[in-house]
Formats: sequence, C-alpha cells, structure tokens
Amino acid sequence: MTSEAVQFSAIQQDTKDGAPGATAAFPYDRMTVERFRAAFPRARWRDDLGAWFVPGTTAERRLQAWSSREWSGVLAYADERGRDAFTFEPITSPYLEVADDIVVRTPYSRAVVAELRMVPWARWDPAAKAWRVPFRSFEELRRRWPTIEEAAHRAEPGERRKREASRRASSKHADRLAEAAERRRNRYPVPEAALPPLGRVLMTHLGCVVFEAATGEIVESSIAARFYPGVVDGTGTLIWATRRRPTHDELVRAWPARAAQGPADLGRGWWQPTIEVLREERRRAASLERARATRRSRCQDADAGTEPGR
Repeated sequence: MTSEAVQFSAIQQDTKDGAPGATAAFPYDRMTVERFRAAFPRARWRDDLGAWFVPGTTAERRLQAWSSREWSGVLAYADERGRDAFTFEPITSPYLEVADDIVVRTPYSRAVVAELRMVPWARWDPAAKAWRVPFRSFEELRRRWPTIEEAAHRAEPGERRKREASRRASSKHADRLAEAAERRRNRYPVPEAALPPLGRVLMTHLGCVVFEAATGEIVESSIAARFYPGVVDGTGTLIWATRRRPTHDELVRAWPARAAQGPADLGRGWWQPTIEVLREERRRAASLERARATRRSRCQDADAGTEPGR
C-alpha cells in the first residue's frame, strides 16, 4: 500500500485490553479486505478507531512490508477494471475528460466540491485547476455524477445571471429593498403616550437600540403596518423616534431586566433587555468594533505608505 492508499498508525498500548499494535485504514473493497485478512488473521475491525487493528509489537512494520508488496497490484487491477467499465458505459459530459485518469473540470460550486470529496481517491489538482479521479473510483463517480453535473450547470455564469435577474424581478426582492431603505432611516415608531427613555439601551423588535430623540412626526399607518407590525395594535398614536446602535461600552453598562417582557411590552415596541440578550449583543458589538479598528488600522497604514518620501 502506498501512503496515499492506506493510513497507518502505531499504537503503543491498545485502550481496550492493553495490547500493543497498529491500525490500518483504507477504502473498503471486498477483495482487498479478503487479502488483508488472509495476511493478518488476527486483525479485527474496531468501530471506536474506525480502522483495522493488528496486534503485536511489530504490527506497523509488518503492515508496511505487506502494503509495499501487495497494494500496488491491487490498485492496478482496480484501475484496469474501472477503465473497462468506463469504456463499456462512459460518462459523456462537457465537464469530464479522459487522460491517464478522469479529469473533472467545472465552475466552482460547493455542491460539486462536497460530492467529489466523497469519491474515494479523488484529489484536487491546482496546476490543472481540476479534480482528478482514478478509474478505480469510476463506479462511485458515476453514482454521484447526476448531482455533480446538475450543480455544475447551475454554477455556470449564464445560469447565475438568469437566477439573479429572476430574483431581482420578484416582489420579494422589492420588499427587501424597501425594508433596507427603511432601516437606513434610523427611525422607529413609538407610542406617543409611552415614549421611551432617551440615551438608554433598550430592546425593540429590531434589536437593542438607543433612542436619541422623539421627532413628534406622526407615523403613517401603512408604513407602521408594513415595516413595524409588532407596534401597531392597541398602542394609540405612533410617532417617530430617532435611534442608533448602542456601543459595546453602553451595552456593558446597561442594566438588565429582572424578568422577561410581557405582552404589553411587546405591543409598546420597546422594553428593557434581559441579561441573555445583553450578552449576545455585547458579543456582536465587540466583534464589530474590532473589525472597524482593523479597517482603520489598514487604511492608516496604506495612507502612510503613499506619503512622499516613504
């Protein structure tokens, strides 16, 4: 067996019965297993190791000797058998060509990569920018090929553009654009009779916010119903309040609620956050502030590198 064909691991002391030995793992093939069992009659399959366990202090050396003697012939026979199967029933596809092995070249697709990783012996060739599959794995490749070819076709630039055009033409896309535009206005409807305290971290249906001012402008019912359905019913007249995201320091200093919010708080649209909510918001805020600091540092380094005389 070559090192790419089988994986060996020496075990100084087996965890089950304390016996020394070594493990061998290789892709399943009935004939290979029979030859392996004939050479190592004391070998036992171990589910806990996911490999064959061969007992003995010289197990690893005996495994290496057997592999160098036997495995090359097994692989050659398997490749010959796979090539015959391909000749008898070939795969015809623009994504596949035949050389010394089977070359699979497709547009990038996570689904394609996931399928090819499940094919034994398949490997990525960075020089050719293609997957190379030996003929010994032809049967498994043929079984997975319909999924691979469909995913590759969907990954074609033309197909991507068609899906993007269809997505943009859908009503859901228009709704998402309208919602994003509303979020950029940094406003939130609040009941005129129950204004939130300003400058404090509060929880809303949009997450944690800090209200900065109540503008007094009345919220149109259609806008409230479309973008803020949680604060419409039974709250009286709604007016706009300007909002912003709290900083990490504000979230750390925020005082949590002693109990979860009730129906009245939800209908009002704002309430005091619980400690669980604050912890998650603190984590997100810290991550965002680290990212901003990194971007600022990179911009400063770039500006310094373009100064005259540098």
